[in-house]
Amino acid sequence: MIGEHESSYRRSHPFSLPATHPILVSMPDTDPKPKPCPICGKPAEQMFRPFCSRRCADVDLHRWLSGAYAVPVVETDDLPEETDKEPG
Repeated sequence: MIGEHESSYRRSHPFSLPATHPILVSMPDTDPKPKPCPICGKPAEQMFRPFCSRRCADVDLHRWLSGAYAVPVVETDDLPEETDKEPG
């Protein structure tokens, strides 16, 4: 299953790692319960994990790049006061 899809995926993503790369080889593939795709809820595919397809991965990327996802920040006006000491 991965063979044909993997080669087309790798051609379209030139910066992807080869399947034998140490980072990918060392990652355990023993997830007891596969998690659903965070975009559509279908079961995640190994090749696109944590997504089910390239489309869902691209949808997620678009959401990040367009600003739909954002890390919440609490802005405070409590900046430390600078002292009026002369340097020296």
